Amino acid sequence: MADPSSYRPRPGSIPDSPGVYRFRDEHRRVIYVGKAKSLRQRLASYFQDLANLHPRTRTMVTTAASVEWTVVSTEVEALQLEYSWIKEYDPRFNVKYRDDKSYPYLAVTMNEEFPRVQVMRGQKRKGVRYFGPYGHAWAIRDTVDLLLRVFPVRTCSAGVFKNAARTGRPCLLGYIGKCSAPCVGRVTPEEHHELADEFCDFMAGRTGTYIRRLERSMTEAAEDMEYERAARLRDDIEALRKAMEKSAVVLADATDADLVAVAEDELEAAVQIFHVRGGRVRGQRGWVTDKVEEITTGALVEHALQQLYGEEKGDAVPKEVLVPALPDPVEPVQEWLTDRRGAGVSLRVPQRGDKKALMETVARNAQQALVLHKTKRASDLTTRSRALEEIAEALDLDSAPLRIECYDISHLQGDDVVASMVVFEDGLQRKSEYRRFQIRGFEGQDDVRSMHEVITRRFRRYLAEKERTGEWADGGEGPGDAHHPADTRTDTPASPTSPTSPAPPASPAATTSPAATDVIDANGRAETNGLTDEDGRPRKFAYPPQLVVVDGGQPQVAAAKRALDELGIDDIAVCGLAKRLEEVWVPDDDDPIVLPRTSEGLYLLQRVRDEAHRFAITYQRAKRAKRFRSGPLDDVPGLGDTRKQALIKHFGSVKRLRSATIDQICEIPGIGRKTAETIVAALAGATPAGPAVNTATGEIMEEDEQDGTPGTTPDAPEEPVTAGAADERRGQER
Repeated sequence: MADPSSYRPRPGSIPDSPGVYRFRDEHRRVIYVGKAKSLRQRLASYFQDLANLHPRTRTMVTTAASVEWTVVSTEVEALQLEYSWIKEYDPRFNVKYRDDKSYPYLAVTMNEEFPRVQVMRGQKRKGVRYFGPYGHAWAIRDTVDLLLRVFPVRTCSAGVFKNAARTGRPCLLGYIGKCSAPCVGRVTPEEHHELADEFCDFMAGRTGTYIRRLERSMTEAAEDMEYERAARLRDDIEALRKAMEKSAVVLADATDADLVAVAEDELEAAVQIFHVRGGRVRGQRGWVTDKVEEITTGALVEHALQQLYGEEKGDAVPKEVLVPALPDPVEPVQEWLTDRRGAGVSLRVPQRGDKKALMETVARNAQQALVLHKTKRASDLTTRSRALEEIAEALDLDSAPLRIECYDISHLQGDDVVASMVVFEDGLQRKSEYRRFQIRGFEGQDDVRSMHEVITRRFRRYLAEKERTGEWADGGEGPGDAHHPADTRTDTPASPTSPTSPAPPASPAATTSPAATDVIDANGRAETNGLTDEDGRPRKFAYPPQLVVVDGGQPQVAAAKRALDELGIDDIAVCGLAKRLEEVWVPDDDDPIVLPRTSEGLYLLQRVRDEAHRFAITYQRAKRAKRFRSGPLDDVPGLGDTRKQALIKHFGSVKRLRSATIDQICEIPGIGRKTAETIVAALAGATPAGPAVNTATGEIMEEDEQDGTPGTTPDAPEEPVTAGAADERRGQER
């Protein structure tokens, strides 16, 4: 590992002007290429205290052995030179693109005497018109098959063409009218070239002209009683419309634009591009990239634009490019795109309307592509085995952790605090064993105390199950004996005054009480204190993991370890994954374990952590929504949703139900006298809700005017949530 100070340029030797720089390793290989508006300021940022650098940047500067630069006149030239050098040197620390030359295009070889329509992959050639890219080659062939009856352009290979010219007989497509047969001289080169131009115009989106022309010709043929010709034209029109239906209109103003969306996590990013021509989606492409360097969304967009348009010229660069975030600075990139097109290019973030809605669709495709990539990567048995082995080696475990449990805490500014437990066995999800917890040991926001409580409750049940099944000899001392393993209450929290002390032992009555309903399985069923299902199978809390992962850093790891120690459990490993830098923390260690970026073990830990976070925040949002929808009938014990709806349907509103007698309530099917008495008592003690206000007119509405559903005011429109408010709310959710 090199010391960056050993190759740092002398002060004042770096010019304060735009340029491109290259870091080389000890073998003179280029490992990183970057551009800068000011080379002096940018390079100075690399030569500072290593502790202040991002881990990936730190790895790069310690791997490098020298740095050199090239001065250019403008930032646009710097952008072009950076792209050229990345293509030439393929530096290991730059963003890597995995994909891109495998996408099939519909190509028309306009540089030939008789242009040919075909499927093409790989590098683009000069003089060839390209349309797409398409997701599958068969999609291109289906489109071409529909269009050939209207635009019978040559599709055969050079060998077939020469053989037909030699024998004087066209191929089958020539006989059935799907080729104009230039090989045998049925059309001149000029006529065939004009036919290919019309085909390209139609594919470029100028469809209305040909449809209207064919409709006029069909009408004229029918008026002249040329019914066979009119029928052929009718079939041609139908074929063109079918081809057009394959790409529905998404923008009504016949826009030519490319939409670029990015979905990313700490290690990887998925890029998706929709090519819209004439208001229709004409092609789609995408790739997944490793985030080797510390990089923002705007920088990812800039790299994606370089990848898209680095080899393009003219109309291949659209008038408008819509992106999720603008590069910083944006002017050089926009000027570079304008230079590639030869005309003005608008680079912007859509804010409203159809373009924003379409951008959301592209973003969903990008997110799905990232999830699919991770799923494919996780499904490989060899990869999973290597990941488990890497985790065992990094954490110094005796064997690979075949069962991993991960815990996460979620809340909204300290309200509705919940926790999740997800289970991975052999590197794969076991969703049937997911569990959700409600934190009831204290009020407010404290992730460390919450983690201690959840781990304590989960493993107290594990110890109780071991004792119940007789895994410990009677009277023998097993793990957790000093802490009452028979205490199976899931609602026994850690002491509010002392988060480090274990919960007090439960009384025999409390041990068998069915009131512990704050542990919920993945299907929403409450876990009871009996540790078996109805069919006698043991509850899933009975199985211990080899590794406990917590979402967080050193404090959360210490809390989880302390909970296990208090229960006397010393054969389960604990670690935490800190989200910001993806560092792995272990108990009693002041320094984290930094797994390599390409480590399959780190990828598995990240996937486990992200799943725990997803499961926790989904439950937290559901609880919050339920609380917001709650009404006075929710406090009536034993009254389910069906009978609540029957009450509201019968009386029309809670106000009328509150004024009803017990006998009137008993008239409803399914409501007995005892339940009716409970309802009357609950409504008598509940505070009536304030009157609803019609925000359109300002008048106070009677409750009879509402639909009577508890906790709702249907006439009041939903308060709009601005983008800033939505971002703030997401930031408050944990």
